[in-house]
Amino acid sequence: MVGIPAFFVDPVCVDELTEVAHYTGFAPFRRLSQFHALNQKAVAKRFAKEHGKNYEDLNLIVCHLGGGVSVGAHCHGSVIDTQNALDGDGPFSPERSGSLPTGQLVKLCEQELNWKKPTTYTVLLCCSGKYTETELNRMLSGRGGLVAYTGSNDMRYLLAEAEHDKKIAGVVEAFHYQIAKEVGAMAVVMKGKVDQIILTGGIAYGKETVNAISAMVDWIAPITVYP
Repeated sequence: MVGIPAFFVDPVCVDELTEVAHYTGFAPFRRLSQFHALNQKAVAKRFAKEHGKNYEDLNLIVCHLGGGVSVGAHCHGSVIDTQNALDGDGPFSPERSGSLPTGQLVKLCEQELNWKKPTTYTVLLCCSGKYTETELNRMLSGRGGLVAYTGSNDMRYLLAEAEHDKKIAGVVEAFHYQIAKEVGAMAVVMKGKVDQIILTGGIAYGKETVNAISAMVDWIAPITVYP
């Protein structure tokens, strides 16, 4: 604003998506890049340094596995595709719902709009007494994902319970499945030219999770784990 160059170094979030990755399928909505940029960038650069390479010369898929889950396609130093992991996109996580069937979400809400003489353009969240806007937001982020299915966001507890509880085992399997599927999508973004897959975040301490995801994606590229 005052004519002085400003540089942001290691921002919490950054948008490096290609333009085609911003399309959603509904013109008023634009896909947002909200992922775990600090950790994803850090472990990607760590991998490059440990292998005597430049981050800008590599194609990496980085999976952050924590309270939120994000999967990024790091193509020659830029995250060209990822999810809005904060606000309803991609795999579900311990506390976030991820992508949901929009038609079913609409049915939870009342659209209190006079269709004959609309005065404003509204989308979804004119809510019934059952679901307030705050409650719906909490459903998407805070009370979604593993919490919604099991009541717990503690992956260590859920992995232990999954050994003898079929319901929890099914939810844990779906958690791993959705993450692996997103890794496959990011591989497509980079046309199959992937140098390494990196698993990071607190949940990457869990050998069961690492093994389950690795079994589905290790044909794409070698896997490194940085919990």
